[in-house]
Amino acid sequence: MCGIAGIIHRGSSSNVGNEMTSMLMALKHRGPDSTGFAVYGPPNPGDYIMRIKVAEKEDMATGHDIKDKIAERIAEVERRIILHGAEIKEQDAATDYALRYVIHTDDDTEDMARHIEEIDSVEILSLGSGLELIKDLGDANEVGDAYGLKDFNGTHAIGHTRMATESDVDIRSAHPYWAFPYNDISVVHNGQITNYWIMRREMERKGNRFMSDCDSELLAVYTAHNLAHGVSLEDSLTRSVEEIDGVFTYLVATNDQLGMAKDTMAAKPLVLYESEELIVMASEEVAIRSILPQEIDTYDPYDEEVRVWQA
Repeated sequence: MCGIAGIIHRGSSSNVGNEMTSMLMALKHRGPDSTGFAVYGPPNPGDYIMRIKVAEKEDMATGHDIKDKIAERIAEVERRIILHGAEIKEQDAATDYALRYVIHTDDDTEDMARHIEEIDSVEILSLGSGLELIKDLGDANEVGDAYGLKDFNGTHAIGHTRMATESDVDIRSAHPYWAFPYNDISVVHNGQITNYWIMRREMERKGNRFMSDCDSELLAVYTAHNLAHGVSLEDSLTRSVEEIDGVFTYLVATNDQLGMAKDTMAAKPLVLYESEELIVMASEEVAIRSILPQEIDTYDPYDEEVRVWQA
C-alpha cells in the first residue's frame, strides 16, 4: 500500500512544496518507508536544474572512507558537466549525499546525463528546466525540512509515500521516478504491474535504461519513450491502460501538464477535486482536506479513466 498525490494550479503559481508536504503527511499511514516530491517551478531559458545523489543514505554509516569517495564522485560530476560545455551556475547540498545544480547550456543534455551516470554510485534523480525531484527516507515533514521544500513556489507537483513491497527500502527505489534522459517528466504510482519484465525488456531493446527493479519505474520509461516519439500525454496514458497489465493508478507530470490513469479494474483508489483554478487528487480524501478544509465536492475516477490538465 502506497499513497500518491497531485496538484496543479491553472494559470497561476502557489507554494506547491508546502501544499504537497501537507498532503503527503496526511498519507503517511499508507507508506512509512520513504517520501518523494516532484515539484515544478518557473523555467529560466537555457538553465537546467539537476538533482543527483552520490550515495545512499545508509552508506553514510559505513565509515570515514565514504566521505572521501563522495568528494571524488562530486569532483568527477562537475568535471563532466564542464567537459560537455555546460556552466555550473549554482551548487548546493541538502545532505552529504544529495546535491542540486543549476547549469546553463545551449546543447542537448542527454549525452551529458549519460556520461554523468557512468560514474560509480551516482544517479541523476531529475534533470529539467522546471522539474526538481526530491526523495529520501523519512516522512514528508522530515524530507521537506531537509530539502527546503516548504518554501517552493511553482505551478504543479506530484508526490508519493512508499511502503516497499516489490523492492528495497532505499532512495533508488523510492518514488517519484524521473524518465531518464527526457527532461521534466516524472511519475508516481500505486499498484503492481504484472507484465513488468516483458515490458521492461521491450523498453530496453528500444534503448531505454532502468536504474532499479521497481515496477513503477517502467511507467516513467514507457511514458517518456512515447512522448519522445510524438505521442501526446493523453494518448500515452490511454495506451498504457491497454498495454500494461496489473492493478494500478498513476500520475504523470511534465513541464506544463498533469495526467492520471487507472487500470481496467480501478482497484487502486484515487479521489479528485476540480475547480476552474485548481485540481487536486490523492489516494485518500484526507490528503485533499489537508489543504482544502472547506466544504468541497470530490469524486472517484472510474475504471480506465484518463485525464490530463494544463498548467
